[in-house]
Amino acid sequence: MHSNLWIEERYKDFYGMRYKVENVLYSKKTEFQTVDVVETKGHGKMLLNDGLVMVTERDEIAYHDMISHVPLFVHPNPKNVLVIGGGDGGTAREVLRHSSVEKCTMVEIDGAVCEACIEFIPQTAEVLKGHPKLDLIIGDGVKFVQETTEKFDVIIIDSTDPIGPAAPLFGPEFYTNVNKCLAENGIVVSQGESPWFEAEIQKSMLGVLNDIFKNTFIYNFSNLTYPGGLWSFTFATKGDIHPINDFREDAVAASGLEFSYYNAGLHKAAFYLPTFMKKNLEGLIQNP
Repeated sequence: MHSNLWIEERYKDFYGMRYKVENVLYSKKTEFQTVDVVETKGHGKMLLNDGLVMVTERDEIAYHDMISHVPLFVHPNPKNVLVIGGGDGGTAREVLRHSSVEKCTMVEIDGAVCEACIEFIPQTAEVLKGHPKLDLIIGDGVKFVQETTEKFDVIIIDSTDPIGPAAPLFGPEFYTNVNKCLAENGIVVSQGESPWFEAEIQKSMLGVLNDIFKNTFIYNFSNLTYPGGLWSFTFATKGDIHPINDFREDAVAASGLEFSYYNAGLHKAAFYLPTFMKKNLEGLIQNP
């Protein structure tokens, strides 16, 4: 039976993206949000939180490769990694492919996201079923960084947009605590919004990071399902580590890992920004 169902993600009052849905696989309203998994015609299985596309089987590689491998190939020896959010499991999956990583702690606020993805999107979530190096915590990441005494080499903030349960993950109090949790030479990477549509949020985020961390950068990737196609991650360091000068390019080849999106050339290129972005973020970033 063919479905006539289409879903549309609307952005503000002027932009939308539509997807042909073959089947609704999962739908649950939690205390935080509505979590849906649907089978689409062109993008495979898709996770939506409150009607916003989070992950699709077709293009999740772009996001997960770039949020994880960029910091992990810059840090000289990443052993202890913290992921805040990332309930679909894709970021933890990529982190745990690095042989230097001894432990990955993942703190996801909404257990239903993990539950839905484990059942219906094993491409990203298989790792959540149990990995000897993964410590999966269903809880509040804001509270976790406030209370933990552990030190992390790399912290990855794999969050949704700054609305609903993710709103506190964009503020100065949160990043002050993140800084406290970082080991010497620590790196924090965060989902950094759209340079086309959320230039003001990017300025605000980088302003917060600039006040707390020694160096701040922003880098880009493209995917199919986020509004505008071009999207960013912020990159901030506790010490003097530089995402291009200290990039361990030889380690990429030596790792023996195969990537679907990431590569050494793209790593460097991602930090070279379109002119309109450089102008908008002038004084807030140390990009080349």
